[in-house]
Amino acid sequence: MQPLDAAPGTSPLEELLGSLDRAEQRADSQVLVELFSALTGHQAVLWTGRIVGFGLYHYRYESGHEGDAPPLGFSPRKGKFALYGLLASPETEALLERLGKHRRGVSCLYVNRLSDVDLEVLGELARLGYAHTMDHDHRP
Repeated sequence: MQPLDAAPGTSPLEELLGSLDRAEQRADSQVLVELFSALTGHQAVLWTGRIVGFGLYHYRYESGHEGDAPPLGFSPRKGKFALYGLLASPETEALLERLGKHRRGVSCLYVNRLSDVDLEVLGELARLGYAHTMDHDHRP
C-alpha cells in the first residue's frame, strides 16, 4: 500500500470525497478527516485502496514481512465506513460497548454513518489506537 501522488492542481482526496454519492457520507467523511487530523497532528493522505490515512508507521511481522502503513484511517465504502487503527489498543473492548451501532472486521471497524455512534467514544478509540500503534512502530 502506498500514498497516491497528486498531479499539479488536483487532490486525490478531494476527488474521492467529491465522488461519494450521498451528501451524508461526504459530510461524515469531512468530520472524520477533521477528527483524525486533530488527533494525530497529520494531514489526510489518500492511499491505494481508497484509504484516507493519517500518519505513517513501519510494521514488521514475525514472518519477516514488513512495510509502511497509516496507523489511523478510514475508507468510505458503499453504505458504510471501514475505520482502520481503532481496534489496536487493549482498552478497545470496553469502549466498543459504549460506541453504538457498529460491526467488527478482522482489523477494522465498520459503521454505517456517524450518527449511529458516540463521536466522543469514536475519538477515544482513535486516540488510543493511534498511540498504541505508534508505540509499536518497528522502524529499522
